[in-house]
Amino acid sequence: MSVTISEAAARHVTRYLAKRGKGVGVRLGVKTTGCSGLAYKLEYADEIAPEDVVFEENGVKVLVDPKSMPYIDGTQLDFVREGLNEGFKFHNPNERDRCGCGESFRV
Repeated sequence: MSVTISEAAARHVTRYLAKRGKGVGVRLGVKTTGCSGLAYKLEYADEIAPEDVVFEENGVKVLVDPKSMPYIDGTQLDFVREGLNEGFKFHNPNERDRCGCGESFRV
């Protein structure tokens, strides 16, 4: 089982954590919501919980709760700029469908 983070996403996270002045990495998970059933949740983490599954790549820790792991195993977290917009993008090989609004997905 693994979750990876691209160099671009790692640079963004590292810059943001330095600006914040605290944090150990990012926490990635899923929540039940939206048209298709699941949505990604991503937040900056200040501590590692005992149950967290920890992946480290490009100098950044990605923390995942065990319940989310089956839905996001193999996912790569990326940071992209498209025109004037920028943000995190999830490349999840388990994703089978995505709702029209882009907020949720199904595995």
